[in-house]
Amino acid sequence: MRKLLSSLLLLALALPAAAQTKSLLNLDKAGLAIQGYDPVAFFTDHKPVMGRAELGYRHNGALYYFASREHRDAFKADPAKYEPAFGGYCAFGVSRNKLVEIDVEAFQIVDGKLLLQYSKSVREDFNKDAAGNLAKANTNWPGLVDKKGK
Repeated sequence: MRKLLSSLLLLALALPAAAQTKSLLNLDKAGLAIQGYDPVAFFTDHKPVMGRAELGYRHNGALYYFASREHRDAFKADPAKYEPAFGGYCAFGVSRNKLVEIDVEAFQIVDGKLLLQYSKSVREDFNKDAAGNLAKANTNWPGLVDKKGK
């Protein structure tokens, strides 16, 4: 009986760990993130800047392109600072518990995080209650990762 209880306890502890290993990223077929745009440029240049393949860097299963070595080095030093939130999916879509593609022109930086949106009009809708929508997205994201992640 003790062995059974121990086994069940180990299984219960292992299940959340297994769920945490899933990831959900908005990538193209080659594994490219943000449609090849430089994630650091959204913060430094305040606009989307196309990255260069020769300055690519793979992180957590995603391939990122960068416009400069400096941007690539900044990303390598602190990827969590520059990675798009919600795996690069539309933040408003995630707030509605859906995975939606993005338009890089409809980006925004909120609370130091890169949020991508489906369109500029969707970004406007998101911003009508940015704090509430961000809270909903943060609540929904783990379930989406669990259900749709790999």
